[in-house]
Amino acid sequence: MTSLAPSVPPEGRAARRRAAQEAARRARRRGSGRRRKQPASGGPIVVASRILGELFITMGVVMLLFVAYQLWYTNVLAQRTADGAAGSLLQTWEQQPGGAAAAPPGAFEPGQGFAILHIPKLDVKVPVAEGVSKPKVLDRGMVGHYGDGALKTAMPADRQGNFAVAGHRNTHGEPFRFINRLVPGDPIVVETRDAYYTYEMASILPQTPPTNVAVLKAVPEGSGFTAPGRYITLTTCTPEFTSTYRMIVWGRMVDERPRGQGAPPALAAR
Repeated sequence: MTSLAPSVPPEGRAARRRAAQEAARRARRRGSGRRRKQPASGGPIVVASRILGELFITMGVVMLLFVAYQLWYTNVLAQRTADGAAGSLLQTWEQQPGGAAAAPPGAFEPGQGFAILHIPKLDVKVPVAEGVSKPKVLDRGMVGHYGDGALKTAMPADRQGNFAVAGHRNTHGEPFRFINRLVPGDPIVVETRDAYYTYEMASILPQTPPTNVAVLKAVPEGSGFTAPGRYITLTTCTPEFTSTYRMIVWGRMVDERPRGQGAPPALAAR
């Protein structure tokens, strides 16, 4: 015969339930108290590492923005300025056609555009302004004519001399980015109000110090030219994205024609 346990009064069961519920509430309160007491920051070392991490991220973003500005946006701004200057020159020439001889060196103000340089092989069409000032000329996407002081060089219309210009290789329109790809015989055309002057690329000096101004002489040293003539010199910085050295490209004039006769074959074929 199975024995029976004594019955438990209902009041006792209710009391035990209440006690258990109260114990559970106390346990929950103790757990939440411990969580609140734990520092959210994880200590000074964790705080310092988080601050440094945020600083590095911010510096990285700033550097990326600067690189994007230098490599992309300066080109956009300079190209816009150069295109506007070329358009203004062409419009002025149409409204005031030439006929007189081209202006001699020194007739143009620093920063004033007076010609357009074409390098068909490189798809380059860029205004030429007086002087090689970075803010007034080069950083605006234009090519600058060495036309002042000891570095004064000839104009295309001169019967003899070296028409020397400088341009950026990187950023700010980078008109001379790929002049190292030119080979002997490639045409270089200078367009002015009165005439087109066509040169043929003759030689290149891949690297020389910035102090080597002999490359700008009337008969430029290192060019291979040995007698007076009508020459063009293109100068730019090298290696890319530096200004440590200069790259030099030389050409010899092979054709001169008035604007009234139309563009030369090197441009008409484009």
